[in-house]
Amino acid sequence: MDTFARDRLPPKELWPRLHFDLPELRYPDRLNCATVLLDDAVAEGHGERPAILTDAGTITYRELLGRANRIANVLTGAGVAPGNRVLLRGYNGAEMYATWLAVMKTGAIAVTTMPMLRAPELTAIVAKARPAFALCDHRLQSELQAVTAEGGVGTTITWGAGDLEARMAKSFDRFVNADTAADDVCLLAFTSGTTGQPKACMHFHRDVLAMADVVARHLLHTAPDDVYAGSPPLGFTFGLGALLVFPLRFRAATAPIEAPAPATVLAAIERHGVTCLFTAPFAYRALAAELALRKLSSLKRCVSAGEFLPKSVSDTWFEKTGIRIIDGIGATEMIHIFISAGGDEIRPGSTGKPLPGYRACVLDDDGKPMPPGSTGRLAVTGPTGCRYLDDERQRDYVLDGWNVTGDLYRVDEDGYFWFVSRTDDMIVSAGYNIAGPEVEWALLAHPAVRECAVIGAADPERGTIVKACIVLAPGRAGDIALVKELQDFVKQRIAPYKYPRVIEFLETLPKTATGKLQRKALRK
Repeated sequence: MDTFARDRLPPKELWPRLHFDLPELRYPDRLNCATVLLDDAVAEGHGERPAILTDAGTITYRELLGRANRIANVLTGAGVAPGNRVLLRGYNGAEMYATWLAVMKTGAIAVTTMPMLRAPELTAIVAKARPAFALCDHRLQSELQAVTAEGGVGTTITWGAGDLEARMAKSFDRFVNADTAADDVCLLAFTSGTTGQPKACMHFHRDVLAMADVVARHLLHTAPDDVYAGSPPLGFTFGLGALLVFPLRFRAATAPIEAPAPATVLAAIERHGVTCLFTAPFAYRALAAELALRKLSSLKRCVSAGEFLPKSVSDTWFEKTGIRIIDGIGATEMIHIFISAGGDEIRPGSTGKPLPGYRACVLDDDGKPMPPGSTGRLAVTGPTGCRYLDDERQRDYVLDGWNVTGDLYRVDEDGYFWFVSRTDDMIVSAGYNIAGPEVEWALLAHPAVRECAVIGAADPERGTIVKACIVLAPGRAGDIALVKELQDFVKQRIAPYKYPRVIEFLETLPKTATGKLQRKALRK
């Protein structure tokens, strides 16, 4: 057993309070989440049920188990041991889903990364997680190669060009899953810090099941005849739960979408009979504009998370589909949604109430819970919670046992929670968390930029967009050509979704007497 992750758990006194109020959350001491999600499904007689729906055909639970077992044998044959970190890099698809399950089976720890990340971002993740192995879609190999060239990852196996496939052909389709504990780390989920330095959230095997046993069971009422689809990649725990864990937990099917453009998403709903859709508010706005002549009669539920859902978007979607969007707030630190409402309980504009198993409140500046009608920092406890990998920021997120998310909320007399704003410098744009300082570092590498500050600006389509306020170097002119040059420059250095969609050139940046940047003044 590689104890790297367990050795780097925060001290127990810095953990949030955990409680397992629901009977379904009281898991046995020995637990491997892949066994419950996949092996047990086949053992229960669901082997011929569809598990993954693709344009190329249906993959049954039995076939998915065989694929995952072969990959698990490939991994152990390459030297993967329980507790090792395995970096995963790929688009949503059958291969990505099978590799994630295979990592769980071996008792290793999945470090799932988003496809759009560039080499510098991957380097930061690798430096923190120290994976000895990587499984990668061959189309995404170039950025990872820049990291591995510096000795960041020991062994990389690619799929899609014959490498993994050839190894699988020589391996067995049976595998004995690792005998893991319910509280063994199985997932390092990375989230951007406001400083641009990523934080690794450590989740256990029981946490993977808990998000399904709360959200999929009590909020979505997932059943075997459901088909789940959506846009979030598996690198988001929102996507991991919604598009893989939830359907498998309840023997339903998932229809992965590799490139979730509006037309592609709508076509997938029609083709596969999707019953539940997961995406971000800005995507619902884009989808609503293309609904004409589409047959979406299979669609029963729509879920939004990642950022605040404006009432206008909720109303527009309801007018065009007759379906009221289920809004929810979750956090990578909590693994998934913990406040939401469905059906007749939905109040458009409100996020909802704490889901079964969770408790929430708003805190004042002294960290004390406030009464209904108050606005304060959102705090939550439940069966999951924040455990950062070897990170001093654990003390900031967990206060007196509460997970404090960085959001300002108002709670009304009926117990509904209403979003007010973020409390930090994180920019949440179209569901993506973007750290302003990280974009600033990318811009400052350009010779035309002398100083810069990045803030969030309101946008009707994406909720918030990245705006860069730039002081130019002497002799440079701030024109349209330079705006595009700077935007392209950023896209080449960090994930393209982080680039500044608006650039404003200023003579100076507002600062305090001590020289500290006044972001608040820029926002005004």
